[in-house]
Amino acid sequence: MEITFAIGFVIIIIGCLTEYIDSTLGMGYGTALTPILLMMGFEPMQVVPAVLLAELFTGFAAGIMHAKVGNVDFRVKTLNPKKIVNSIKENGFFATIQKGMSQHLKIALLIGLFSALGAVTGSAVAINLPSFYLKLYIGVLVVTIGIYILVTYNKQFTFTWSKLTVLSIIASFNKGISGGGYGPVVTGGQILSGVDGKNAVAITSVSEALTCLVGASAYFISGAFIDWKLVPLLLVGGLISIPFSALSVKKINTGHFRIIIGFATLALGSFTLVKLFV
Repeated sequence: MEITFAIGFVIIIIGCLTEYIDSTLGMGYGTALTPILLMMGFEPMQVVPAVLLAELFTGFAAGIMHAKVGNVDFRVKTLNPKKIVNSIKENGFFATIQKGMSQHLKIALLIGLFSALGAVTGSAVAINLPSFYLKLYIGVLVVTIGIYILVTYNKQFTFTWSKLTVLSIIASFNKGISGGGYGPVVTGGQILSGVDGKNAVAITSVSEALTCLVGASAYFISGAFIDWKLVPLLLVGGLISIPFSALSVKKINTGHFRIIIGFATLALGSFTLVKLFV
């Protein structure tokens, strides 16, 4: 499809709106953007790599902006190579990581770590199962998480690494089998694991950027011809929206924010099921 000035402008606007939703609620970018671009006449091999690459950069940018306005803490104790090496020698590698990173950064890295695992296991399952059942599974799972967040609105969950690890594996598995169902499970799953809603959104942005890094790298390594014309347009739109998204998250009441995430998760899950049966 030829990209005229008018079409390019529309893509920038769409990229801006979808990234604003994603960086504000922790979900919705690929779920909304991919089908819109396909309906506009673009081919899947134009859309999917472009979305992955754009979200790689916007995800990290959103994480930085969220940290800057105080929605999350991604600080590290030191970036001095000499001090890091000495700490590893004295305390060991894992102890250095444990002491040297903020809790939020460790959560983001843990979730991102499972992206490769999800891509491998999810792809293997996707080859052997009809797409109908894959989409049905994701739709039901996301709807269930959304309902549970709303039903337990006043409940305070105790943070546990075990719950977070299980939900991270499920989310990365979803990404591997269908390309979707990641943001709702990661964001909603963090809340159910005891992470504050505002922190969860920012953490999801960074962890999904790491997931997109794996996906985009796979396209580069494959050597397949990819049309990258969409990437700069999506980047421009996404980067414009990020400061507004971070400020929106900062201003929203924490209690209300959890309800908003619950309804957004429920809506995305319902949308997946509606598309499947209609």
